[in-house]
Amino acid sequence: RVIFEGQNLSMMKEAEIRKARQSMGMIFQQFNLLAQRNVLQNVCFPMEIAGVPKAEAKKRAAELLKLVGLEERMKAYPAQLSGGQKQRVAIARAMSTNPKVLLCDEATSALDPMTTESILSLLQTINRTQNITIVVITHEMKVIQQICNRVAVLDEGRIQETGPVSEVFSHPQTRA
Repeated sequence: RVIFEGQNLSMMKEAEIRKARQSMGMIFQQFNLLAQRNVLQNVCFPMEIAGVPKAEAKKRAAELLKLVGLEERMKAYPAQLSGGQKQRVAIARAMSTNPKVLLCDEATSALDPMTTESILSLLQTINRTQNITIVVITHEMKVIQQICNRVAVLDEGRIQETGPVSEVFSHPQTRA
């Protein structure tokens, strides 16, 4: 079962699931940017799908690109960006529809250690300043220790233990 805002997603009708997904942003390991679109157009893309007026979408995208530190790269294409810059564009794109939750699926595993640090710092800032819940899916314990408040340990798709990071790491109930 997946419970989101008190509702079991697996029990919802397709239209209800689509509506719930509008409250979620997704950040992937491999960025998934559209190569034929520049940075601004990539961030605008989810808003286009949602029917946001073009001028409003461009304004929101520009604000988000400033937040992630890429306002100077709006006209650049993905091939012209570093891995960290691509991930920053992906973060801005995931935030474009004002989600309540950001799901980060191994969002730093394709990055070098220094870039990983900057992306994790950005995610912490977003969590604090934008009041967005961030769910981090990772195999990297250092990432969990650095930015998470709570942790759930899964094994073969089942939750084995949950709790505050400090408690689970200092008194684990399962093998890591």
